[in-house]
Amino acid sequence: MHDKAAIRRRALALIAVDGQGVAARLAGEFELSRQAVSTHLQALLREGLIEAEGQTRGRVYRLATLDETVRRYDREGLREDVVWREVFAPAVTTLPENVRDIWHYGVTEMVNNAIDHSGSAQVEIGVRRNAAFTDGWVADDGEGIFLKIQRALNLYDAREAILELAKGKLTTDPAHHSGEGIFFASKVFDAYDIRSGQLHFMHGHGELDVLMERPADAPGTLVLMRLNNDSPRTVKSVFDEFAAPEEYSFAKTVVPVRLAQYEGEKLVSRSQAKRLYQRFERFRHVVLDFEGVAEIGQAFADELFRVFAAAHPEVELMPVHMTKTVAQMISRAEARE
Repeated sequence: MHDKAAIRRRALALIAVDGQGVAARLAGEFELSRQAVSTHLQALLREGLIEAEGQTRGRVYRLATLDETVRRYDREGLREDVVWREVFAPAVTTLPENVRDIWHYGVTEMVNNAIDHSGSAQVEIGVRRNAAFTDGWVADDGEGIFLKIQRALNLYDAREAILELAKGKLTTDPAHHSGEGIFFASKVFDAYDIRSGQLHFMHGHGELDVLMERPADAPGTLVLMRLNNDSPRTVKSVFDEFAAPEEYSFAKTVVPVRLAQYEGEKLVSRSQAKRLYQRFERFRHVVLDFEGVAEIGQAFADELFRVFAAAHPEVELMPVHMTKTVAQMISRAEARE
C-alpha cells in the first residue's frame, strides 16, 4: 500500500522541476497504473495546488501560485520588521516553524542591507508561494552591491567583490554591521542569487557556486531567495556548521576557489593566491573548495599553502574536492621547509 501523501509530495516535486511526462514518471517510480496516478493528479488539480494544459499523454503540469505579494516602500524610515509583518509573515504563516524562522532571518537581513547600504529611493519586496517552495526577493535601484564593495575595498574588478562576499565577515560599515548577513543567508536557503550590474552570483545547496555575466548592465541590486516549504534545515544548524567548537562565533568559512579565477584563466601566480587569501586571518578554519578547478600552478600553491600558512599558523587551511593534479601540487608546497 502506497502512502498517498508521499505520492502527492513526489508529484509536486516532479512538477517543480519539469511539468512534462509527470504521470509516466510517477507511475514508474511507485509502480502504479496510469489510472491510479491520474487519481492523485486530479486531486491536486481540484485542491488548486497544480494547473494543467493539454490532454492525456501530452499534458503539461505546473505548480499553482497560492500566495503572491509585491510591495514598494520608500527606503527612508523603512524598518525590516514592518516589511516582515506586512509582506512575508502572512505568506508563510502555515509553513513549519523552522521554515518560517529561515524566512524571518533571511528577509530581515536582506531588507536591512537595502535600507543601510543601497542609497536607493525605494525598495521592492516580493514573495510568491506554491505547494512545493516559496520564492522571495528584495530589490533596490541604488549603486549596486558589487560596485559598492569594489569601490570600498579598492578592488580591481567587481567580480572580486563576489569572492569577498563568499568568504563572509565583509561589510562596508563595520561600526553597524558584522558582515555575516549575506554569508549566512546564502547558506540557509536552497537557492540564493544576487544580480547587480553585469554580474549574477548563484549559490545553491549541493551545487557549485556560479558567477555569470548578465547581458544588460542593470541598475541596483536584486536578491532572490528560494526555500522548499518542507525543508528540514534550521537557522541554528547552519550557524553551528560555521561556529568554533563550543562557541557561538563565526570561525569557519568555505571559499569556492574557482571564484578567484577569471574566465579562461588558470590559478598560477602568487598575486592570485594573495587575492584569494585576503582576510583569511579573520577565521580559524578555512575550507578551500577546489571543485571546478582542474589544476593550479607551483607559485600559487606555494604562496597559499607555505607562505600564508607559515605566517598564520592559527588559521587551518582545509582543501577539499581536489583533482589529483591539484592535490599533488598542494602536497609539494606543504612539504617544502
